[in-house]
Amino acid sequence: MCTLALLGTALSVGGALVEGQQSKQMADYQAKAYEQQAQADRQSAAFEQSQERHKQDLLQAQARAQAGASGVGIAGSPTEVLAANARQGQLDLKAIQYGSQLRQNSLSTQAANSRFSGRQKVTASIFNAGNALVGGFSKIYDPTKATDPSATASAVPSRAVIFGSSAIRASWAGNT
Repeated sequence: MCTLALLGTALSVGGALVEGQQSKQMADYQAKAYEQQAQADRQSAAFEQSQERHKQDLLQAQARAQAGASGVGIAGSPTEVLAANARQGQLDLKAIQYGSQLRQNSLSTQAANSRFSGRQKVTASIFNAGNALVGGFSKIYDPTKATDPSATASAVPSRAVIFGSSAIRASWAGNT
């Protein structure tokens, strides 16, 4: 019985510790996935900004060409329109960059939270293992269940025939 209780305790303790390590590994894996998403978003935003710059350059070139084809000089009103378009283009680029930075920050925070969760699960598994260890040892020896030899002897008559757990009195046994 004692060996079986020790084996059960060892399995409980080991299981709790392994569970904590597996949870930490999963949290680390999730954190790495968040970091990879942040990197992908960074690259995507850079590509999107490049495309937006190219588009703005084409629009500016078209606006200059139209102004030149109409016979209007570049000075004055057309210059102000081109400058306003350039300012708006820069705002668009900054908006792309800002949105990407927000997403990256969110993913970095999720990665940090995932790692923290993994560390918390390892700590919890250590406490669970300790709890299983104490609980297992308390099952092996329970002082409230210890038997008193004198109490057992007085419960059964000295001259009795015992079947199972009941004492049967019989005249032939000399205990009537």
